Amino acid sequence: MHQENMKAWVVPSLVLASIWVKWAVGLGSYSGQGTPPMFGDYEAQRHWMELTIHLPTRQWYTYDLQYWGLDYPPLTAYVSWLCGIVGSWVDPLWFALDDSRGIETSGSKVFMRATVLFFDTLVYVPALVMFARVWQGTRSSRTQNLALALLLLQPALILIDFGHFQYNSVMLGFTLFAMNFFATGHDLFGAVCFVLSLGFKQMALYYAPAIGTYLLAKCVYLGPSAGSKLFIRLAIITILSFLALFLPFLPPFAPLSAILDPITRIFPFNRGLFEDKVANFWCATNVVLKWKLWAPQGALIKLSTALTAFGFFPAVATLLFSGYKLRVQPATGDEKSTSFLPKQTPILPLLPYALLTSSLSFFLFSFQVHEKTILVPLLPMTLLLSGSSPEEVTFELGMLMNNVAVFSMWPLLKRDDLGVQYIALLVLWNRLLGYNPFRTSRRSYIRLLSLVVYTAAFVLHLAELLISPPTRLPDIFPVLNVLISTPVFVLVWLWSIKRAIEVSWALGGLGSRSKVTQKPVSNSSTATKLHRFPVEGGADGKAHGSTSDIGLPRASGMRTMSLGFAQGRRRTIPRSGSVDIN
Repeated sequence: MHQENMKAWVVPSLVLASIWVKWAVGLGSYSGQGTPPMFGDYEAQRHWMELTIHLPTRQWYTYDLQYWGLDYPPLTAYVSWLCGIVGSWVDPLWFALDDSRGIETSGSKVFMRATVLFFDTLVYVPALVMFARVWQGTRSSRTQNLALALLLLQPALILIDFGHFQYNSVMLGFTLFAMNFFATGHDLFGAVCFVLSLGFKQMALYYAPAIGTYLLAKCVYLGPSAGSKLFIRLAIITILSFLALFLPFLPPFAPLSAILDPITRIFPFNRGLFEDKVANFWCATNVVLKWKLWAPQGALIKLSTALTAFGFFPAVATLLFSGYKLRVQPATGDEKSTSFLPKQTPILPLLPYALLTSSLSFFLFSFQVHEKTILVPLLPMTLLLSGSSPEEVTFELGMLMNNVAVFSMWPLLKRDDLGVQYIALLVLWNRLLGYNPFRTSRRSYIRLLSLVVYTAAFVLHLAELLISPPTRLPDIFPVLNVLISTPVFVLVWLWSIKRAIEVSWALGGLGSRSKVTQKPVSNSSTATKLHRFPVEGGADGKAHGSTSDIGLPRASGMRTMSLGFAQGRRRTIPRSGSVDIN
């Protein structure tokens, strides 16, 4: 299409192709199909539509909790209400209170699948398109479109949302919109989008340490005056956004105690450390330590909290310290009237790594994690993957993590009878990216590790196909899956910490003191010079493009994501003394 002068059709064609693939996956089975009395996640989502349109708001989080009681934040409930209203216009029997439980008519299934596709296209797809244009704006349109194709066809999310049946793309889309707005300097819009992500699904909390620390570090970077203004505005907009989401459960619409109903359902500490076999620290070490037998639940909650905080602390510390080291020097004297502050901060390239560190920390160490939750850390890793080249470690690790993430969910996908979709999407995605881990043209430690992991996964699949598990060890195959997958996720977590430190060092946030000074604007041509951060690095390990006007060094081999409009265009420095810190 690029060669035939049809560039305008590339993005719509990619989106339509991804919609076709998602709908094709949705033609298969789903969670709990034909398995009464509880069925599965499909029935849970349908039941929430049923109860929200028939019951007053006060009863949404208290009605018949033994049968798929609502346990997601209010925005999910509002979306369920909207879907239930529309579905009832088509056929009221689909959502008849209590009488519709377990309904599996062809019409209701088409409607339910269509709701996932609608909200995915409404929220997640535009966020991906904006990401490709904003964060990778310095790259060619062909490269941006290839990155978009990679993101649109990520197999793990498609298998869970359009196969298993969930709405994870809405939560991920709002978080991605927040990142995009941060990259363009619209921090208040970004804060609102992240509140919407939290309001849709509580797993967005996995990103909260990174998002909150980034905004705090930006306030530190801007200095006492502008930073304080931004902090106050962020606090106000965040509080108002949460109040708007929970308004039906607050006075004057409900007694203050009503707020406890959604809160206690959203955070289910009474469920135990873990349920199914998940590729995280607790399940992997439980093979030897048997945590539930020797430690009470209260102690496990405290230990889990401590390990999770320990896991994301490096990301928090790196962001804050970099913001402090690179902070803007206050203007003095006559410079105050002509000073400027950039909307973007040099610590922005740290954000994807901080999101990866934080979310993986929660996945590996937090309480009551589900196998599907790997989608949360998979988002920042796939975003980093989309900005890398096949010669880089980021590409190798990104492909390994994506493939292993899908493999780690195989026990769930197997129960849902999604084996064909599992194989087809993995082959399609890897083929699209030209990835073949068994090529011998280039040797590296990551490539050798990938060969070992993929071989072990293949052998496990083959054994599961040919051998019945022994009676004494009925869960032997899921446990082996955990033992293969967990070390990969731990490796990526450690790598994300290492890369964040390297990027911070390259930006000047670690080491010698490096500050931005507010400079007076002159009428010379240099007044229009862009305040730029480091841009793309080549596969040869050398830096290409310009470094910042503030003298940020470019580390050998460092490749951060370009910041698009924040980096890729020349901007005129404002002549007024006012600072836009939106």
